[in-house]
Amino acid sequence: MRWNGRVLSLLDQRLLPREETWVDCHNASEVADAIRTMVVRGAPAIGVSAAFGMAMAATRGDDLQQAADELKGARPTAVNLAWAVDRMLRTSGDLAAEAERMFNEDVAANMRLGRYGAELLGERATVLTHCNAGALATAGYGTALGVIRAAVESGKRISVFADETRPYLQGARLTAWELQRDNIETTLITDNMSGHFFKQGAFDAVIVGADRIAANGDAANKIGTYTLAVLAHAHDVPFYIAAPVSTIDPATPNGDAIPIEERSAQEVTDFFGARVAPEGIQVRHPAFDVTPARLITAIITDKGVLRPPYEEAIRNVFKT
Repeated sequence: MRWNGRVLSLLDQRLLPREETWVDCHNASEVADAIRTMVVRGAPAIGVSAAFGMAMAATRGDDLQQAADELKGARPTAVNLAWAVDRMLRTSGDLAAEAERMFNEDVAANMRLGRYGAELLGERATVLTHCNAGALATAGYGTALGVIRAAVESGKRISVFADETRPYLQGARLTAWELQRDNIETTLITDNMSGHFFKQGAFDAVIVGADRIAANGDAANKIGTYTLAVLAHAHDVPFYIAAPVSTIDPATPNGDAIPIEERSAQEVTDFFGARVAPEGIQVRHPAFDVTPARLITAIITDKGVLRPPYEEAIRNVFKT
């Protein structure tokens, strides 16, 4: 994302990797629409984008509460969105300066998180990741991909398997694009190939991001994450969540209390504008699933690596 003090420009993630197009947002409503339609996606990224939306509302003299409500309603599962908007509402000073501060804090947090996570990987490791938890999903650097980047930067030899992540193909379109640009060895697979490679012993770890982590350690992430956690558990492969502390929601007691966004049926029935399913077919499209804490080996945050029991570990994080 780019901010010139008046306009927020967002790289349109719907078009990557075929084209790199920027969408200019001039007010909070346009930011909310960009979040809703997935021009921008990823919990930290939509939080920071919403902060700039609030800054534009303040500069324009728009109703801040109305802007806040519209932005919060754009995507309900990612807690970073509400966290960022509420932080802006509490700010009594310059909202644009606060949004810029939030942007810089997110990049710094991701880099710290990456260094903590890199220590969990061996000198040579093959990592499976899901969806996109890279620079595109944050203000910069990334969470799950931040761990991979930090490990590579430290001299470790890391290779990555990225699954395509149906139906929106964030893995095929975005993660593969990011890692290829960084010259990190990457292999793309379809979602239903992961079990085959688990059985072959191909993976040393699974690292994914999160959109909301409950107080007990249950974590909501892109649909299909739970499946990978079950497979990792069955094959004795460490399963790591990588997310900043802002993604933890102490007010949500467990995964059952996390709202799961249902997206349009068309994203399932159509493929790049072409209908592939029969007309009139019934469709369900939950955008996220919840991985129970018992399947998570550790949660990598910008304040360190959290391990079970997560209730205690999370309480301690918010005490500091």
